[in-house]
Amino acid sequence: MLAAIEALLPEAVAWRRDFHAHPELSFAEHRTAARVAELLRGFGCDVVEAGIGGTGVVAVINGVGPGRRIGLRADMDALPIAEASGVAFASTVPGVMHACGHDGHTAMLLAAAKYLANSRAFAGQAVLIFQPGEEAGGGARAMIADGVLARYPVDEIYALHNMPGLAVGAYATRPGPIMAAADMFRIEITGRGGHAAQPHLALDPVMIAGHVLVALQTVVSRNVDPLKAAVLSVSTVVSDGSGACVVPGRVVLTGTVRSFEGTVQDLVEDRLRAVVTGIAAAHGGVATVEYLRDAPATVNDAGCAVYALDVARGISGAVEPEVAPMMVAEDFSEFLTLVPGAFMFVGNGDGALLHHPAYAFNDAGLPYGAAWLAGMVEARG
Repeated sequence: MLAAIEALLPEAVAWRRDFHAHPELSFAEHRTAARVAELLRGFGCDVVEAGIGGTGVVAVINGVGPGRRIGLRADMDALPIAEASGVAFASTVPGVMHACGHDGHTAMLLAAAKYLANSRAFAGQAVLIFQPGEEAGGGARAMIADGVLARYPVDEIYALHNMPGLAVGAYATRPGPIMAAADMFRIEITGRGGHAAQPHLALDPVMIAGHVLVALQTVVSRNVDPLKAAVLSVSTVVSDGSGACVVPGRVVLTGTVRSFEGTVQDLVEDRLRAVVTGIAAAHGGVATVEYLRDAPATVNDAGCAVYALDVARGISGAVEPEVAPMMVAEDFSEFLTLVPGAFMFVGNGDGALLHHPAYAFNDAGLPYGAAWLAGMVEARG
């Protein structure tokens, strides 16, 4: 199978580089989705439906007889990052680039689709899901809400992500939690503006924000069991002040919380709200907290992780079966809350990290991703 898919490499590289040169942000993947649907129809897929969850595309390929329905998912969206990779086919869209390799994931699943549509060497069905909006979050949720799993039910579902630092041709996954839940928060602290030379006549929200910033570092360190994992990071602090001599009336802080367990999520949210509102009130100010639970933790089904590893071992001798969980998040987790499945990392070789302006997807990894995706259908169908 790897040899057959390697024969598709020139086409897959061309698809990938075309997507890379024309990146589209979350839920605006109109050109990408149209091209994906066009290619899938050309491959002879039995069903192709576009416009699911906004710009999502689904294709169905029937096997030779009854069997399991195996879902495969790829993400299509890019990031609001100005490209600095130096590649000849760099983004033609100012301020937007495929800095996470979703162009590669899309090309991998397309190559797997072409192979499966030609070979039909499996039982059951392959259900191929090309998802919008992974970077901004909500793409998987939108497709599910639009009935993708009701119209195209699957018995198991699998996805992958390229990983810089992991050798090309290598695979890595684990049973159980592999990526964290991503919660986002926005804290607004309201005081009373005034002249910076007369702070006693104002109510300084910057000072309150400083106390909040420090106290938030205790939410995890002094509340969460040290044997459990959680991260709380404040990422932006912005005031409505207009100059060095002005005490602003308002400060807004935003950030993220990452964890693997629902009980830890609950604890961190409760303590964050209590700390923020309590400190603001103690200083005479007012604080409001908006807390959004975005993607849940990505938790691999133990049995499906074994199947995923078995297929990877059939392709490569470089397979890591117990990769350490990561605090990054991935909304493929939305599918895994409804259907057993597993998520696999595929090597991208050395180079810039994900979400970096100099990141470059390694086309040499395309056959390994495509072969693993197609292999899951042949092994589990």
